[in-house]
Amino acid sequence: QVQLVESGGGLVQAGGSLRLSCAASGSIFSINVMGWYRQAPGKQRELVADITSGGSTNYADSVKGRFTISRDNAKNTVYLQMNSLKSEDTAVYYCNAHNNRYMRDYWGRGTQVTVSA
Repeated sequence: QVQLVESGGGLVQAGGSLRLSCAASGSIFSINVMGWYRQAPGKQRELVADITSGGSTNYADSVKGRFTISRDNAKNTVYLQMNSLKSEDTAVYYCNAHNNRYMRDYWGRGTQVTVSA
């Protein structure tokens, strides 16, 4: 089992910045990819960014150039630095951990990000 705890959400004005953190615990050795997803009201959950155990990153087109995902292996923590925030970034952001071998996903409870115009 893997437990994920997100932090860092909140209310920010458009153009501002926030940094989300996701602390992982448990069987983290089994995790191959960690990422951030978001879900806005009335919309499906979508991938924002992910990072492999080797450090390769992937971003949704809508956040490229504004968001940066990183990880601190010593702290078992993944970060999402969000700059130049827009009102359309408003959503609940979820941390995800993926195991490739068993195709299993673990999810955090989510953290709300609200960007005011």
